[in-house]
Formats: sequence, structure tokens, C-alpha cells
Amino acid sequence: MADRPRTPRERYREQTRGEIKASAVRRLAEGGVENVALLRIAKEIGLSGPALYRYFAGRDELLAELVTDAYQAVAEAVAGVGTTGGGRAALQALAAAYRDWALAQPHLYLLIQGTPVPGFEAPADTLARARAVLGPFLAVFAGGRARPALAPLTAESAAWLREDAGVAAWVAEWTGRTADDPAAAVALTGAVMAWPQLHGVVGLEAAGQFTGMGQRPATLLPLQIGLLADAFHLP
Repeated sequence: MADRPRTPRERYREQTRGEIKASAVRRLAEGGVENVALLRIAKEIGLSGPALYRYFAGRDELLAELVTDAYQAVAEAVAGVGTTGGGRAALQALAAAYRDWALAQPHLYLLIQGTPVPGFEAPADTLARARAVLGPFLAVFAGGRARPALAPLTAESAAWLREDAGVAAWVAEWTGRTADDPAAAVALTGAVMAWPQLHGVVGLEAAGQFTGMGQRPATLLPLQIGLLADAFHLP
């Protein structure tokens, strides 16, 4: 059944919400979360303060949509990487896509991965969206073999898979492996280890913490990802 055509009122509402979010993103880039003020946004796009509240109930609702949009965008960036054949080349490509997205809009990256905003409660589906970002990494690590030194963490992953149906379903979605399959625990371990490697470098870079240092993040991250690939015997 074809979708019902949107009415002019619906199109106007969608357009206005988009303008509000675009203004909020600009303000976020210019001065951080503290610069995202609804009354200033309303003035910028030609709305009265009360009129803007017909589109967003408050700043937190607006931030929640920005968080949702940011997770969706980075998930799409990572999912768009060709990982056919898997292995370390695919892992490096995923890491590069993650970094490229973050550096293109560091203000959005820091919104979802930086210091929590006081009093702000993230959307209920944030965990699922965050897992979507790491999903392609699961698929790559499922073809690996963890070194014996990783046994304690792999054992924890196996227990987590048995105890948490949501995690088991997430891993199965991306790998096709059931919770009792050792490859599922390997995949989960790899993805969990990739996350701090990625965020450690990319988060510091997005925040400008490498400024004045002799090391380049563009050199550091591939080396770290390469060591991770070695730890899982990725070809």
C-alpha cells in the first residue's frame, strides 16, 4: 500500500523541525551544548519563542533528536564500508570510516561520546543505536580466532551471551552465530575491545588533545587496530 501523501501542514512542520535542528547543530559546533538555546534558535529562524515549543517541548527533546540523528549517521557511515571477505583490511576500513565521520563533525561525535550533559537523559533506544555502530565489527571478528591471552575476556563474553538475550540477539543478527557458538564469544570480545581503541584515539582527537604532540592520530589508530587484528589472527 502506497504511503499517504503528506499534507502541506505536515510538510511545513517537517521543514521547520529540520531548520530548528540545523540551527542547533550550528550552535553546537560553535559553542558546545551550552550554546544550544531554544530562544536564540527561534530568533535565528524567525519564530517566536512560544511557536518553537510547538515543535520541541524543550532543549532536552531537541538534544535527544540530535543524539538519535548522530548515531544513525555514524552507523550508516560504518555500515557503508565494504567488508566482504572480512579480515584486517575490513577492520581497518571500519575504523577509518568511524574516524572520518567523527572528524567531519566533532561536535556531534562529542555529543554522543563525550562528557555527559548534566541532567540530560539519552533517548531510550540509544543502546540499540550504539550497538548498530559496532555491528559490522562483530561480523569481522566472527571470522577471527582469539589468542589464548584473551581467554578471560572471551569467557566473560560467553557468559554475557548466555545471560543476556538482547546481546545474544545482537550478535546473532550480525554474525549468524548462536550464543553457544564459540565464534559468537570471539566476535563479541573483538567488538568490545575495538570500542575503547576507537574512542580512545578518536575521542581525544575530536577534543583536540593531540595538538602539540609528535604523534599523529592517523598513524596511531591504524597501528592499534593492526595490533587488535593480530590478537584475533585476522588474515
